[in-house]
Amino acid sequence: MRQLQRHLCMIAMSLAALSSAQAAPLVEPTLHIKPAASGAGRVALTLDACGGQTDTRILSALVENKIPATIFVTGIWLKRNAAAVEIMQAHRDLFELENHGGRHVPAVDTPQKIYGIRSAGSPDAVLAEVESGAAALARTGEPAPKWFRGATAEYSPSAIAMIRKLGFKIAGFSINGDGGSLLGAKETAKRIAAAKDGDVIIAHINQPTHAAGEGVVKGLLALKDKGMTFVRLDDADGTGNHGTTD
Repeated sequence: MRQLQRHLCMIAMSLAALSSAQAAPLVEPTLHIKPAASGAGRVALTLDACGGQTDTRILSALVENKIPATIFVTGIWLKRNAAAVEIMQAHRDLFELENHGGRHVPAVDTPQKIYGIRSAGSPDAVLAEVESGAAALARTGEPAPKWFRGATAEYSPSAIAMIRKLGFKIAGFSINGDGGSLLGAKETAKRIAAAKDGDVIIAHINQPTHAAGEGVVKGLLALKDKGMTFVRLDDADGTGNHGTTD
């Protein structure tokens, strides 16, 4: 079945390439979850683990406060952070690990740079990034991922079509909590604390030396104090644009 999916993906990508002489503009998809039926509302917290190490300030706060989260992990991060993976796997009621790619390469099938990161550059390279990320998760004993988020969270439309044919939903977001982990603690906390019912938050859990991590914790605790419920993507009905979930 996987080989058939791969074959269909490559056909789709070839047809897309033939239909346009110029690359289509990149898109940054949004994602919202179904609002709560009652109460203060609910949000989905998603955290990217791109490379580097683990921000234990965030991980410890999630465990201590029983805040569920969807963690998008790369193959690079998994190799370097076995202890953090062990903690997450010991709290399966809280953490859902999903696919952030094998090497943290943007899922863009034309050669270019996004935020200074070189794109995959071809349909084959996009496919390799997605499949190697899933394989890295499988080696940790995790269930097959259902969601994919590419590096930089920007995509070429044709790459979105291919990833969807592989069976993955693509995780956009509605609130950029930490600006790629580059914002200060105060601004990060303010952004996250402002989340509304149905929002999907993106932040990072792989930059322990950045001030943004402190802000992530403060923002999440502010939401908890308001009575907001946190859910993982697999436990919510997420709807994205640009064909990322339909």
